[in-house]
Amino acid sequence: MSPDSEARERRDDLAAQALRICEERSLFIAAAESLTGGLLADAFVRIPGASKVFLGSAVTYDIHAKAGILGVDSGLLEREGAVHPQVAMQMARDTAKLYTTLPEYRDRVVGLATTGVAGPGPDGDKPAGLVYIGLSLPCDGRSGESTVEARELHLSGTRGQVRLRTVEAVLERLNELLG
Repeated sequence: MSPDSEARERRDDLAAQALRICEERSLFIAAAESLTGGLLADAFVRIPGASKVFLGSAVTYDIHAKAGILGVDSGLLEREGAVHPQVAMQMARDTAKLYTTLPEYRDRVVGLATTGVAGPGPDGDKPAGLVYIGLSLPCDGRSGESTVEARELHLSGTRGQVRLRTVEAVLERLNELLG
């Protein structure tokens, strides 16, 4: 098996695991993607039956889309740019909020987000491979609070490899948080 097909199989396994756990817990998944441009959504929809859990993904590549569609703080975007941990957290939280306005999903949506510099070169002072992933999980019933976090990644490789490794990192962290 080639390294590419092994990596794809690993992403498929991680996505299938997350979908299974969410279905068992009556949770749904929504994503907001920047540098991955739909690859995170693809990781889920490759799995048969994903529609029971996966609601959709907003590819908000432009900072104005992040602010206008998702509701990310425009002042934060102006000050820090799109590649920032708070942006990733707001993207994750706000994409979940988009769906929780619908009664059938209320308080049961996991929000995922990706933002960063895929390369090949830097974006201003942000180096290629600097990525932030955001995750927002609804209240788990034990702590009484939801979880919103960002993780900073420093990835190497081609533009395509950075994008795919970002997807894998989101899936790994999601499965860790879901337990």
